[in-house]
Amino acid sequence: MKVEVDGKEIPTSETGFLTNLEDWTEDVAKVIAEQEGIELAERHWDVINYLRDEFINNKENQPNTRNMVKDLGKLWGEKIDTKTLFDLFPGNPSKQAGRIGGLPESRRKGGY
Repeated sequence: MKVEVDGKEIPTSETGFLTNLEDWTEDVAKVIAEQEGIELAERHWDVINYLRDEFINNKENQPNTRNMVKDLGKLWGEKIDTKTLFDLFPGNPSKQAGRIGGLPESRRKGGY
């Protein structure tokens, strides 16, 4: 998978993750999301920004889906479940949103 924004090709891994965190912009996110068939709305950006904040400002933390449900439910002021996140990112919320958010591929093994 390659990502091209404004005539510039952004390097990615074989699985579509950016190879350089600093290459990420919102325009890059929009291109990756479009390639994955996702139209980004406010809640998508909430998830993306949450994951970026956790990674950049919390020792490269990459939350699993269970922690995402807890933290985003608090952010949105409502009880949510995994289905809520999978409705936004059907390709696995932590991985797909992380890829769109320009984060490296998760090093942890699956899990809920």
